[in-house]
Amino acid sequence: MMPPDQETTSVTGCPGPVNNNNVIKCNRSENNSSVHVQPLNSTSNVDQISDELHETPVRFPILRQSLQPVTLKFEDVSYTINLGATGGGCFSISSSHPKLNLAVLNGVSGIVRPGELLAMLGPSGSGKTTLLTALSGRLPGKVSGTITYNGLPFSSSMKRKTGFVSQDDVLYPHLTVFETLTYAAFLRLPNKLTREQKIEQAELIIMELGLTRCRNSMVGSPVLRGLSGGERKRVSIGQEMLVNPSLLLLDEPTSGLDSTTAQRIIATLRWLAKGGRTVITTIHQPSSRMYRMFDKVLVISEGYPIYSGNASLVMEYFASIGYLPGFNFVNPADFLLDLANGVVPDTRQDDQTEFPGRPDHQDDKNSIRQFLVSSYKKNLYPSLKDEIQRSNQVPIHPGGVSTSKSSENQWTTSWWLQFKVLFSRGLKERKHESYSGLRIFQVMSVSILSGLLWWHSGTIHIQDQVGLLFFFSIFWGFFPLFNAIFAFPQEQPMLIRERSSGMYRLSTYFFARTVGDLPMELVLPTIFVTVTYWMGGLKPSLVTFVLTLLIILYNVLVSQGLGLALGAILMDLKQAATLSSVMMLVFLLASGYYIQHVPPFIAWLKYVSFSHYCYKLLVGVQYSKNELYECGVGVQCRVMDNPAIKFLGIDNMVRDVAALAVMLVGYRLLAYVALRLGQPH
Repeated sequence: MMPPDQETTSVTGCPGPVNNNNVIKCNRSENNSSVHVQPLNSTSNVDQISDELHETPVRFPILRQSLQPVTLKFEDVSYTINLGATGGGCFSISSSHPKLNLAVLNGVSGIVRPGELLAMLGPSGSGKTTLLTALSGRLPGKVSGTITYNGLPFSSSMKRKTGFVSQDDVLYPHLTVFETLTYAAFLRLPNKLTREQKIEQAELIIMELGLTRCRNSMVGSPVLRGLSGGERKRVSIGQEMLVNPSLLLLDEPTSGLDSTTAQRIIATLRWLAKGGRTVITTIHQPSSRMYRMFDKVLVISEGYPIYSGNASLVMEYFASIGYLPGFNFVNPADFLLDLANGVVPDTRQDDQTEFPGRPDHQDDKNSIRQFLVSSYKKNLYPSLKDEIQRSNQVPIHPGGVSTSKSSENQWTTSWWLQFKVLFSRGLKERKHESYSGLRIFQVMSVSILSGLLWWHSGTIHIQDQVGLLFFFSIFWGFFPLFNAIFAFPQEQPMLIRERSSGMYRLSTYFFARTVGDLPMELVLPTIFVTVTYWMGGLKPSLVTFVLTLLIILYNVLVSQGLGLALGAILMDLKQAATLSSVMMLVFLLASGYYIQHVPPFIAWLKYVSFSHYCYKLLVGVQYSKNELYECGVGVQCRVMDNPAIKFLGIDNMVRDVAALAVMLVGYRLLAYVALRLGQPH
C-alpha cells in the first residue's frame, strides 16, 4: 500500500509522484535501456531526468565499497534429477525397473552485466526457478556447465554480495516492517558500522521502497492480518537490499499480485539495476508495460533455451525464422509464452482449444519446440558463445570480486552479536505463541482441575498423592515434547534462507533458540506447579515445594530436548508427532507407576525413560526416609515400605539427576548434529 500522494504513479522508487498527465515510455537500443517519463503534449526525451530519478543513494562508505560490479556468465548449464525407480515396494528389482533421470536444464547460456535486468520467461515447469537457484549457488547436486562471477566461481565472498528473494515470502509474521529490516541489518551489515548506522540504513531502505506508511505494521501471515502481497514482497526485497548487493536474483516476484502492484515491483527492480547492480528475475506472464523494462530476456521451454538476448530484438528474431504474431500490438511476453508452449500464434484459436489432448496436436507442439531449439542453436548460440568468450578476455575490474582478502573472514558479525540479535528476535516473535490465550487456558484449566481432583489429599491417601506426582512427571513430559517437535520444521524455510545468505552461524542460532526457550517454556510449568501443589495437599514445606518445582523444570528441559531432536532429525511434523506419541506411551508404561514387575528382557526400557527418573525424584523429595503414614485403622507404616514406593528404589537420587543431565545434553547435542547435517554450511 503506497502513500496517497504516490498512488498515481506506476513506478516505485521515484522520489515524487507521476501524475495522470504523464505516461511511461521506454526507449531502447541494443546496449542501453532507460525508462523515461514523458508528458503527452511533449515530444522531447528526458534522459537526464530519468537518470536522476534512478540514482541509488548509498549513505555509508563501507556499503558503497560492497557494491562492486558483477558480470554473471553461464554457459551450457545442465541439471538432471533422479526420479527414483518406477516400481514401488521394498522387493522391486532394480534391473527390471531402472531409475528415471529427468533433465531439468539442457545447455542454457547467457551473460548479464552490471546495470542490466534479465527476465527469465517460460511456462510452469520449464526450469526457470532451477536455473535461478543454480545461479545463486544454492542448488543441491551437481550442475554441469560453467557459471562464473567476474570470471571466478561462486565463493563465500560472492555469497555476501548476492541477494536472493524466493517466490514465497519467508518472513516472521509477528514482527513489524521496521523490526524485520532492523534485525536483518544487525545480522548482515558489517561490524564497521555502528548500531545507529545500521538502523539508519534500515530506515533508508524503508523510505526507498515506499514502506514508510506501514513501517510499524506487523508483517502478518495467511492467518494473521498484516501487510498486502506487494508490501510483503518489497519487505523481502528490502532485506536483500540492506547489504547493497552486487547481484540480485528474484523468483517470480510478481506472483499473486495485481497488475499495478506488479508494475511497481518490476519498476523497483529496474531502478535497482540502474544503480549498477546485476538483476535477474523469473516472471510468469508480464504485461507489455513490464516487458519494456527488461534489458535481456531468456526464454526456456522444457529446460531448453529458445531465445537468449536483448529484449528489444526478440520479435525481430522470431520473425526471421518465420514466426509472427497473428495481429498487431501483441504483448511480446504472451507471444513468447505461446512459442515456449509449442503454440503457433497465428493459428486459429478454435483449432488450438477444440481437442487439446489429441495425439497429432501434441506432436505439432513437440515439432514446433524442436524447431525453436534447433534454430536457437544455429542462429543465437554461436554469437552468444562468442560474446561470452570475448568477455572472458576483458580484465576484471579492480574493484571486482577477489578471493584473497575479501573472503578471509566468512562472517561479517561476531558470534556474540549474532547470539544477542537472534535471542532478542526470538523472544519478540515467539512470545505470541508461547503466551497465547489458548495455551494459557490449556495449562491453567488442567492445573485447577487437577488441584480440585486431589484437593487436600493427605498422606492417609498416599496412593493418591503418588498418583499426583506421577501426573506431574507425565503431563510436563508430554506437553513440552509436543510443542518442541514443531520448532525446527516450522522454522526450516527461514533457517535455510538466512543461512544460505550467510547471516549467522548455525551454532549461534541453536544456542539463541535454546536460551530463548527458557523464559518461554518455564513460566507456565512454574504457575502450574504453584497452583496444583498447594491445592493438592502435598507436603506444606517451602523447601520441598522448591525442590519439586526444580525437578519439574528439569524434566521440561529434558522433554523439550527430545522434542527438538525428533523435529530436527525427521523435519516432518506428521512423522515427528507419531514417533513422539509412541515414545511417550512407552515412557509412560515404563515409568514404574502402572506396573512394578516387568520381565527382565524388557526392564531396560525404564532406564531410557526420563519420566521414570523424574517420578523417582519427585517421590524422593516428597517423603523422608523415616516418614510414617496411616496404613490401616490405628496402624502406622513407613512410607518407604509402601510397595509402589519401595519398588522405585529411591536410594540414590544423585544417579537420577546425573541420568537426566546426560539426557539433557545428549538430546540437544543430537538435535544440533541433525541440524548441522541437514543445513548448508
